[in-house]
Amino acid sequence: MDAQTMLRTAVVLLALTAAGGLLLAALRFSGRAHLPPALAMLHGLLAGSGLTLVLYAGFVAGMPTLAWWGLALLVVAALGGLVLNLGYHWKNRPLPVPIVLVHAAVAVTGFVVLAIAAWR
Repeated sequence: MDAQTMLRTAVVLLALTAAGGLLLAALRFSGRAHLPPALAMLHGLLAGSGLTLVLYAGFVAGMPTLAWWGLALLVVAALGGLVLNLGYHWKNRPLPVPIVLVHAAVAVTGFVVLAIAAWR
């Protein structure tokens, strides 16, 4: 499989991740302090799968510089997701809205950058 096909597949996985993230955010902003663990785990699993595929494409098949920038932003977003999960979700504490918003903004930016690189 060539790098562009892998990047496009990763973008699809990350789009599914984003859909789950939107659902999680909607639940959080609707006033629900505690989110369904299965949905949060699926969100993280899909994100990890997409990031792994992008890393594989980058190191094995090579990818454009723009895709590396998208990956870097997505890694930062993933670290924010880890903070949300381990620091709040697992401790049964409400997710802080500012961290949720920064996590989402960085993830969306990385996703868009990666999608542009994948379809250039």
